[in-house]
Amino acid sequence: MKSEFDPELDLVVERLIRAPRAKVWRAWSDPERFARWWVPAPAVCRVRRLELRPGGAMVTELSEDGTAFGPHLDASFLVVEELERLVFTNAIDSRWRPADPEPLLMTAEVSLAEHAEGTDYRVVVRHGSAAARALHEDLGFADGWGTVTKQLAAAVEG
Repeated sequence: MKSEFDPELDLVVERLIRAPRAKVWRAWSDPERFARWWVPAPAVCRVRRLELRPGGAMVTELSEDGTAFGPHLDASFLVVEELERLVFTNAIDSRWRPADPEPLLMTAEVSLAEHAEGTDYRVVVRHGSAAARALHEDLGFADGWGTVTKQLAAAVEG
């Protein structure tokens, strides 16, 4: 099932990544590669768990200085379609417990599609209310997700 984009509830980032889908997928599926681009530089990411399978965990930590790490994301994958789509949510943590993460709940759908010049990359982040969407936008969604998408592209295009 693919949900329709709802501009009242969803935010989106789209980019043509000039690399094959397999290379973009590896950047998502290999914890070492994933850690290199998942948080906006100069912050540093540490991957605790990255299990690309339905029900698998996605747990990351963040450090502003590269030494002191704190929680970043504790989520579960809902859908994993190799080379095509990932869906994860922080509404269910990595232990399959209902979660109430700060600052908001979200579900993200990452789509990879073939393109003559590489990969059409699209992330739709879904929210439960217009207020949650607005909060995410106000917190810097475009800069944050836009930056990590640029970092992902830089990691795989070279």
